[in-house]
Amino acid sequence: MKRENRCRIAKQTVAALCAGAMLLSVVPHARAAEPDVIQAAGDIGKIVEQTLGSIRDKLPELEKNIYIPHASDWNLILVNPWNSVPEDYTVTLREIGNGQSVDERCADDLLAMLADCKAWSGGTPVVCSSYRTQAKQQSLYDNKVKRLMKQGYSYETALTEAARVVAVPGTSEHQLGLAVDIVDKSYQILDKKQETTAVQKWLMEHAWEYGFILRYPNGTTDLTGIIYEPWHYRYVGRDAAADIRDKGVTLEEYIEMIRP
Repeated sequence: MKRENRCRIAKQTVAALCAGAMLLSVVPHARAAEPDVIQAAGDIGKIVEQTLGSIRDKLPELEKNIYIPHASDWNLILVNPWNSVPEDYTVTLREIGNGQSVDERCADDLLAMLADCKAWSGGTPVVCSSYRTQAKQQSLYDNKVKRLMKQGYSYETALTEAARVVAVPGTSEHQLGLAVDIVDKSYQILDKKQETTAVQKWLMEHAWEYGFILRYPNGTTDLTGIIYEPWHYRYVGRDAAADIRDKGVTLEEYIEMIRP
């Protein structure tokens, strides 16, 4: 499929997901104005599945391009706004310090990358987010919605806007244990300025050597469904990371290239 067609489909899909998030508002109208209405929506996993199912029904072309890797390709599981965490997914975690944990299969490469970054970048890398449970992702999403509502957004609009920044629970890579948010100790705000820090400059140049990729590069939101995040790194394995770097593509594009 041509890149412009993928962009078109991705745009439609992200838009559909944001609209689908409004399914959360299917609760008694009398409670819809309450800030805690999100909790009343019930099992978020079921709601997300309903939303994704609706999207797939409307976009059969995208359905054909969803890649489900072989069990041995655990490092290439694709999770994004239109691909949720597999229902039977399990992960064995390993602590890496500072209260953070990741999939044990990527821990050694991560720790080596952090050590080399500290030694050679001139900065100090800090993992500020790693594995998240469904409950943690739910909390982050709910809090973002509530903050937007306090800023004057309607409930429905807040749901849509929140999904652009915080993944809807069940569609976050952090739930795989293969994604980490890394910041420079000297600047720990998650915004575009992060890309100017010594840590990010080094990581963007060398992360692939350790099996990690910058998951959401600048200018790829139409493909990934997520805003530019110059702090979010995803483990895909050393071979895949090198290939992705050489091809200059996103994980979505790479999966499409290699799928049967």
